[in-house]
Amino acid sequence: MRVLYLLGVLLFLFSMPVPGRGGLIGAAQRYYCRIRGGRCALLSCLPSEEQIGRCSLRSRKCCRRRK
Repeated sequence: MRVLYLLGVLLFLFSMPVPGRGGLIGAAQRYYCRIRGGRCALLSCLPSEEQIGRCSLRSRKCCRRRK
């Protein structure tokens, strides 16, 4: 029974976000950006691109070429 508690704690620790990576929510947002045909820009989009969303909870933007 103690092994189950240990496995639960390890699962919880591995699901915690690592600084700079964003965890599960950030990964889902990056994946959704790629599905929409975008890329994740660190500061801002290029002049030939438009912002279509966010790639993380902080300042990364999801950008794609203008149509």
